[in-house]
Formats: sequence, C-alpha cells, structure tokens
Amino acid sequence: MNFELPYIPQRDEKPRNKGITMMMDKGLGLREAEHFIEANGHLTDIVKFGFGTSYITNNLEEKIQLYKDHNITPYFGGTLFEAFYARGKFEDYLRVLDKYKLGMAEISDGSIIINHDEKCELIHRLSKEKIVLSEVGSKDSGILISPNRWIKMMKSELEAGSWKVIAEGREAGNVGVFRPNGTAHTMLINKIIAKVKPEDILWEAPQKNQQVWFIKLFGANVNLGNIAPNEVIPLECLRLGLRGDTFFDFLPKDYAERLKQVSSDEDVEVHEEE
Repeated sequence: MNFELPYIPQRDEKPRNKGITMMMDKGLGLREAEHFIEANGHLTDIVKFGFGTSYITNNLEEKIQLYKDHNITPYFGGTLFEAFYARGKFEDYLRVLDKYKLGMAEISDGSIIINHDEKCELIHRLSKEKIVLSEVGSKDSGILISPNRWIKMMKSELEAGSWKVIAEGREAGNVGVFRPNGTAHTMLINKIIAKVKPEDILWEAPQKNQQVWFIKLFGANVNLGNIAPNEVIPLECLRLGLRGDTFFDFLPKDYAERLKQVSSDEDVEVHEEE
C-alpha cells in the first residue's frame, strides 16, 4: 500500500486460498496484458481466457508466460473444455493443456449435459496433474437446478478433487446464482453456504452490485470471478471499504454509527434551511 490507513481489512498475500480475484481475459492483446499487469498484477490471482478465446488469441504462448512471470495463474475457460468434450476429444484437450504448460484447468457443463458421475471422474483424473476448477450451474436461464442439487454437485466435485467450485453467473451475471435482472438468488445462496464452505466457492460476479452483495455477506476475502480487466482495482477498493458502497462495513461499529448519525443530522439541517 502507498500509505497507512487504519480499519482496513486484512488481505492475505499471494498466493492465497481465499479472497481470490479472477480476471476474465476476453481477448486482450499482449501489450494490453502488459499494461493490465502493471496496474493490477499485485491484485489478481488467476486469469481465465474466457470461453473459447484461447483458440483464436494471438501470441497465446507469450501471454500465458507473461501472466505466469507475474505470479498470476492463467487457465482456459470451461467452454473450451466442453468444445473438446462434445467432439469426443478429451485426450486432445489434455494434450493442449500440456502443450501450453498450464497448471490449472476448468471442467464445466454449462453448455452441454454431462452425466455427473462422469464429470466427477474427469475431475478426479485431471486433479492428479492439475489444479482443477469445476463449474456448477447452467448457462441456460431456462434450466433450473434445485438447491439440493447445487449442494450435492458442489460437494461431490470438491470430493472428486476440485480446488474450488465455480458458481455459474456467466460474463453478464444473469443466470445461475443470479436472477435475469442480476440480483442474487438469496435463498439459493444461503442454502448452499449452509452445506458448502464459502471459501471453497468462487462466485462469478461481473456486476458491481453483485460484488458489493457478496462482500457484505462474506467480507473482504470472498472469492470473486469474471471480473473485467478495468474493474480489478475498483473491486479491491470495495473489498477494503474504500468506496461508498462498503465504506462503513469495516469501520468499528460505534464509529460508523456516529458518522452515519452526523451525516443524517446534517441532511436534516440542510433540508430545513432549504
């Protein structure tokens, strides 16, 4: 940090197991990636090459190495895995991971249907060589999954070897654990966290209001993903109480209440003068 300030929540140093920020790279150029790292590398834990962008991204090897050189773990989005799997090319997918020397991989079934026992077998196999992220939830808003099913799948995938389970939200934040208008499925999330440790879940939360909601619920060290490159620093400010949305969340309670009361009294005085 550039200077000292009291009542700032403690953030673990990288590499960390909680409070993870996952940036979604949807096609940054090599120079753009360099500029991103210059500004945000110290705040970013992992980078996902969104959906199938790695198939057509220029300078892919160089960009992967660039992230690695700055202590950021890159991986290919789960949709790429699904594209290989749907074509019966899982072994080829493994060879692609090895070709690009990726130590992290995602297994998902957001676009296709995979028998869950088979998905867990794939997770178990891959986890012997890679850090595995597995995603739960459909990208189709018309497919509804019961809370009990969410819980069962998350627990099974963690037991199979997933490092974190990703709670589907998509890049738009309007499916999975979110309603079409972007608000959180509160009942669903509450039921999930009653059975699954929050630190084992990475919540896809691309929208600011979603990030605020999760930070207020879990605190500064919640795992959040699908963050746009230009939103990593704004997100960190939310985590630290350095934006209006979370300004009072990390101040001492009596101090925050006094400040709020002063602000309220001043508002009344201004209103009376007007």
